[in-house]
Amino acid sequence: MTGVDIDRIVQLSPSPAYVVDLGRLRHNLAILDSVQERSGAKILLAMKAFSMWSLFPLISRTLHGVCASSPWEARLGMEEFGREVHSFSAAFKESDVVELLQVSNHLVFNSFAQLECFRPLWERESGRVSIGLRVNPEHSEGHTEIYDPCAPNSRLGTPLKEFEGRSLTGVEGLHFHTLCEQLFEPLDRTARVFEEKFGRYLHTMKWINFGGGHHITREGYDIDSLIELVKYFKAKYDLEVYLEPGEAVAIGTGVLVAEVLDIINNGMDIAVLDVSATCHMPDILEMPYRPVIYRGFDHGEKPYNYRLGGPSCLAGDIIGDWSFEMPLKVGDKLVFEDMSHYTMVKTTTFNGIMHPHICTYDSETDEFAVIRSFGYNDFKYKLS
Repeated sequence: MTGVDIDRIVQLSPSPAYVVDLGRLRHNLAILDSVQERSGAKILLAMKAFSMWSLFPLISRTLHGVCASSPWEARLGMEEFGREVHSFSAAFKESDVVELLQVSNHLVFNSFAQLECFRPLWERESGRVSIGLRVNPEHSEGHTEIYDPCAPNSRLGTPLKEFEGRSLTGVEGLHFHTLCEQLFEPLDRTARVFEEKFGRYLHTMKWINFGGGHHITREGYDIDSLIELVKYFKAKYDLEVYLEPGEAVAIGTGVLVAEVLDIINNGMDIAVLDVSATCHMPDILEMPYRPVIYRGFDHGEKPYNYRLGGPSCLAGDIIGDWSFEMPLKVGDKLVFEDMSHYTMVKTTTFNGIMHPHICTYDSETDEFAVIRSFGYNDFKYKLS
């Protein structure tokens, strides 16, 4: 990962550990701040991707707030981020709405049915909490169906046909979220379809939310075109424009440090690590997804080839096959790159496997800090 001193992190880090490089995080925030300044957009942190709240004081200097997917996330955002809280879920219980109305600035419903069901609750907060509706443009840009909100029969967002005969009284914003790990061009195509279908409703709105999935801080992203798109919607419809990336905040900022525990042979050499795909990198099994390993290569590219697996009892706890220039040995450390987002927020203690330490490294000062370590009680009291 560009700008991250992985060799130094390996020297300083315990294992297993997630380590976030503060210098790289500041780099991403500077890009996002420039987008806000030049376009007038307000950018939110999607907590579902990155909720390392010890870093919220740093992030909140730049971003306008957080977007939350549950009352717990919203409460954490209110308590630790201290700026705007935007909340959405595919469906709410009444108790969720009651709680969210106390901790949110924006509350977005997924359907007209829920909007109307809870109208008596949210109308009491008129003027304090801004109400929105998530729409589904029915324009798919996704490559993996599990992460595509516009896949056929999606439960996410209200399609245009459901607007017939419905009231938008009290609704101040529309929200769409259709992207996943994508550059500008899919957003541009989606925005055109969205405007064609829903533009007639924007003249009465106060805001629009373009959702997440924007890899704004990734090399090759067309930032100038994003800025022009935001300016277009702001000027034409006289409303605020929100973006809520998660990965764009944390992309390239962190690593997962692992240690080789054993090497066995069963048809091939297999290295068992102290990290697990199912516990610590679940996207490997869900997506599927193949992480990058520092100084690791595709299987067969270098002389020494290994299958890497976790310590759990799940037979499929396989991280993948790699090759290395030198043979692995017990005690060696391996570093999985780009492991800040959608890792810590998804971890489990399946099999009672140790949760990695959560650490930071500041490349500007060479300061390494263990922010949190986990013990037996963290495992025990998650259960009952």
